[in-house]
Amino acid sequence: QVQLVESGGGLVQAGGSLRLSCVFSGRTITTYNMGWFRQAPGKEREFVAGITRTGGRTYYADSPKGRFTISRNNDKNSGYLQMNSLKPEDTAIYYCEADTGWKAYLGSDSPRDYEYWGQGTQVTVSS
Repeated sequence: QVQLVESGGGLVQAGGSLRLSCVFSGRTITTYNMGWFRQAPGKEREFVAGITRTGGRTYYADSPKGRFTISRNNDKNSGYLQMNSLKPEDTAIYYCEADTGWKAYLGSDSPRDYEYWGQGTQVTVSS
């Protein structure tokens, strides 16, 4: 059974930075595409960024593009989301997810295409 544990969230002022981490366990990480979604209060969960099994391809939603960078270190069984120039509208719970399927490999922006989720980490950006 895959387990994902996020960390690194917190309270930051607009314009600041945070780095989220996701530790993967239970299976071989190199068979899983990984990504990040977020969910703000009263809103649906939305895609933020995705990365393929070996890190060869990355995908971004329009909103964080140019400000966020997704990466992974398979030797450390970890994925990361570096968030710069944060805005109040980035406030949400951020979830790490993983899946072996081709939809996730192609950077699917649907939560239904990812089998495993972490518990989430809260990111709050003050104005």
